[in-house]
Amino acid sequence: MKYNEFSSKIDADPNTIWEILTHAKTLVDGDVGVTRIDGDIRLGNKIKLWAEVGGDRAFPIKIIEMDYQRKMIWQGGMPFGLFKGTRVFNLTEDGDETIFTLREDYTGLMVPLIWNSMPDMAPSFEKFVLGVKRLAEAKTK
Repeated sequence: MKYNEFSSKIDADPNTIWEILTHAKTLVDGDVGVTRIDGDIRLGNKIKLWAEVGGDRAFPIKIIEMDYQRKMIWQGGMPFGLFKGTRVFNLTEDGDETIFTLREDYTGLMVPLIWNSMPDMAPSFEKFVLGVKRLAEAKTK
């Protein structure tokens, strides 16, 4: 299995971060690497997401799990499970701070072929996590 992951401590409570992660307009306007989202970020919903790293390509995503202020999982990919991306947003309280971890696991028979043609996702994961950190800490000041 291939994956990307980035994590940061944020000087904010999980609720503040959760509000950012579940509000499409905040993500798009917040300079976190997301350029457009169609749909509401709610359990069971299907959304389309455009990211700087993907250019004009829309990524269809289903929100398959939401554990309020703790964890959210998005999933997308190719039919028949040939290639699947499972993105997990984890929030862990650490005293007065919260550890925010963003991880995406890639599974399926096509992973070896697609992985080599994918751009380096590390900078976009870092931009997203640090962007959410900036937004959350600005709300608490």
